[in-house]
Amino acid sequence: MTRHFLRDDDLTPAEQRDVLELALAFRDDRYVRRPLVGPRAVAVIFDKPTLRTQVSFTTGIAELGGYPLLVEGKLAQIGVRESVADTARVLGRQVAAVVWRTFEQARLDEMAQHAGVPVVNALTDLFHPCQVLADLATVALHRGGVGRLAGQTLAYVGDGANNMAHSYLLGGATAGLHVRIGTPDGYPPDAGVLADAAAVAERTGGSVAVVGSIAEAVTGADVVATDTWVSMGQEGQAAERETPFVPFRVDAAALALAAPDAIVLHCLPAYRGKEITADVLDGPQSVVWDEAEFRLHAQKALLTWLLEQS
Repeated sequence: MTRHFLRDDDLTPAEQRDVLELALAFRDDRYVRRPLVGPRAVAVIFDKPTLRTQVSFTTGIAELGGYPLLVEGKLAQIGVRESVADTARVLGRQVAAVVWRTFEQARLDEMAQHAGVPVVNALTDLFHPCQVLADLATVALHRGGVGRLAGQTLAYVGDGANNMAHSYLLGGATAGLHVRIGTPDGYPPDAGVLADAAAVAERTGGSVAVVGSIAEAVTGADVVATDTWVSMGQEGQAAERETPFVPFRVDAAALALAAPDAIVLHCLPAYRGKEITADVLDGPQSVVWDEAEFRLHAQKALLTWLLEQS
């Protein structure tokens, strides 16, 4: 059976642990596994702006022994010039896997239905699961291993309706974390995603909660995470979004409420002085550069695992 990674809970808790352990192994030895030797090609499709996703996937596929076949979304016009299903059928006969950074989750789901090879969500409007795998691996690195993830409290503050909040809920619950989403009124997570995360948390011993203040979210937290207040495609809402989100800025006062050894995550790009202050982002508790590096290791681990399972 072909395995895909379209949302965080496509991996069971045990499978997620295996991928995270392999990510740590790849950090220690970048060539520990090379399932794409040949080279076998992986299609990497970009419909949205990218830095970390392009660099980490192309580098990672090459280090796995493969060839990263970059597909520029504006040229391919998937779903316009040619249907998603037909594109999937063409790609699936020529590449080992498909990695897609796009808008609607439904497009990614349709690709997976017809490709016949593993399809990986490199970001959609609803989820950013590869980023959260990298984040979990980063936390594991700083907390003594993957086995120490369960029971950690992760506070995400900012836009509770965006893809990072959704993936923290699902991915964090899968890892047994206690996930708190701190967000202003009017920006709650998707109700279905929240319910799915709560169901996962019941099985793993974690928990999920949505709270209305930064203090409720970060007090005692082991990990404090944030993201831009304006996601891609929302640039026209920048002015109206700033006022409700200012109280959720991660600054020194907010971080002081967290556990003394709390670490800070940001998926980047960061806007210093907006969602996070420069002294926190560049400070001693920030692990954002480890986090950015772990996109490479986590995605190599994920691709290796998917190819071996499919």
